[in-house]
Amino acid sequence: MSDAELLSAHVGGDRDAFGTLVSRHRDHLWQVAKRTSYSDEDAADALQDAMISAHRKASTYRNDAAVLSWLHSIVVNACLDRIRRNRVRPIAARYPDDVEQIRDVRDRISDLEFTLDVEAALFALPPDQRSAVVAVDVEGYSVKEAARRLGVPEGTIKSRCARGRKKLAFVLADLRFRGNRS
Repeated sequence: MSDAELLSAHVGGDRDAFGTLVSRHRDHLWQVAKRTSYSDEDAADALQDAMISAHRKASTYRNDAAVLSWLHSIVVNACLDRIRRNRVRPIAARYPDDVEQIRDVRDRISDLEFTLDVEAALFALPPDQRSAVVAVDVEGYSVKEAARRLGVPEGTIKSRCARGRKKLAFVLADLRFRGNRS
């Protein structure tokens, strides 16, 4: 059965269809989650959240893109949601000896804040552009491979990436400007 047929069978009540679909794409979806998350634990949790969401929302699939593209977007969104929920809170030293450790943590926090800005900018993109940019620029797929995986023509991937990168540059510049003003 094709992916679309499996998803349709799942919506129609086939108890094994969704499991078959997930098994077929497990490795790809795991790699997407790992590349979009900060840790394997977050990736595993986000992937689980995504699969639960996909299972529940299978009837909303519109068949205007490949099922794998739909699943890919759900996984990326679940990872971004988890990143937003896990934002780091300020840390205060309890003991004087902890100051050096906090300094190291603050350096990592600065790096994390930049990464979160990029993630927020990615999340501001429409899903089709975000999927294309993540596939090509984050996951490192060629345009041809991204087009195959997302079920759209290569030219569509190129245009989505170009539009997405332009919007990312604008959003990141705006975030940087606001960050310098506060």
